[in-house]
Order: sequence, then structure tokens, then C-alpha cells
Amino acid sequence: MKPAATIEAVRAWIASARRVVALTGAGISTDSGIPDFRGPNGVWTRNPAAERLSDIRHYTADPEVRKASWRARLEHPAWNATPNAGHVALAALERRGTLRALITQNIDGLHLRAGNSPERVIEVHGNLHQAVCLACSWKGPMQAVLERVRAGNEDPDCESCGGILKSETISFGQALVPAVIERAMQAAQEADLLLAVGTSLRVFPVANAVPIARAAGARIVIMNAEPTQFDEIADAVLNGSISAELPQVCGTA
Repeated sequence: MKPAATIEAVRAWIASARRVVALTGAGISTDSGIPDFRGPNGVWTRNPAAERLSDIRHYTADPEVRKASWRARLEHPAWNATPNAGHVALAALERRGTLRALITQNIDGLHLRAGNSPERVIEVHGNLHQAVCLACSWKGPMQAVLERVRAGNEDPDCESCGGILKSETISFGQALVPAVIERAMQAAQEADLLLAVGTSLRVFPVANAVPIARAAGARIVIMNAEPTQFDEIADAVLNGSISAELPQVCGTA
């Protein structure tokens, strides 16, 4: 078993890297008040029935599921959340010219709010701040649709065609966008250091970024509260507070 790398060692690796790619999951946003899904206090851990709201088959077939989903969107913590020190550290890494791409499974938009550029951020599961029609592909601001919900429309339809509206996020049963996944995997292949932050690395194909980067010769650093299946191939595994340790390894603290 290889010895654990220290925060100081990881900071030195990142400082000397030329092409850092970050892969982030829900764990980076928990300190911003957005709970994760599968952690000990995750949304689906505490309420397994909530996972049903994220299944496109139930969403399209059952108006009651849609109504519950719209109620949940009204109360989503992302509307009041602000980037934490972990988000800010990755934005600083980009400004230094070191962070080449930021692959995120998150839909909260906090990386963009922290200052990462849209050209660098690859949102593989979409963005909660946009709404989309499943019939005609109309897109618009989520808040405009939520105003209709607040006004009493429990299941708002598309004003252009009458189709079903949802957030522009990828639900269970929906296909990922091939071009987005291809871009993410290409970024992983070109990395000389891949930093996986706050992700269980259980969701594929996104989790493939780790072995792809490793096969291409990159160093792998995993920062997550719980063990992951790729810890054994990582050069370092850090299990502490992301908002405390990420600024340290990025050299911003």
C-alpha cells in the first residue's frame, strides 16, 4: 500500500502541472447549502422516494410527479446558494492558466458564479437555471417558469406548443449529450493532473474520466468524504473538508 500524500505534496503537484482538469460532484457544493444525493445525509439517502422525481419516465407519464417536481424546484437551495471557498479556488486556478477544463456533474451553476468561464466548464448533467420543453425544445429562464408556479400553475406547460416543461438537466432515463461527454473525456485524456472533487465516481460514463486520465499518464488526486472505487489508482486521496482543503492544494489559502 502506497503512503498517503500530504496536502503539501498535492499543492506542489498542482503548482507544477500545466494541464489540470477538475471533475466535480455534489460534494463541492454541500458547504454552499446544497445537499448531495448519495452521501450519509444525501437527498436520496434520507428520502428514497425523491429519486422518483428525477426519472424522466415517471416525470413524463405522471402529472402528480411533475407537480411534486415543480414544488421541489421552488424550494431548491441553489436559488440562494453562493459559491464557497472550494468553487473560488478552482476559479483562481483557471485565472492562473493552469486549469484547462472543469467537468462538473452539478446542475447548480456555482462554478460559473464563482468565476470559471463558460468555455472551460463542461456541465455534463445540464443546468437548473434553464427550462426546456420536451416537445419543441423551447428554452428559457427557469425563474420565469417558476413565477407561473408561484401564481398557481402546478404543472406549467410550454407556452409555445403546450408540451411538457422541465429543467434543462439530465434525468434518469434521459440520454446524455454525446458531444458533451466526448469533450469531457478528451479533456481528461489531455490532463497531466486530474482532480476529482466531491464525487462518488459511481456515475458513468463521467467517472471514466479518472481511468482515462490515468491511462494517459496523468496524476490522479481524489478529494471526497467517502471512499471511491478509484482510490487505489489515485496518487493521493484526501477525505477532509473540501472547502478547507481545496484552497490549500490550489495554493489560494
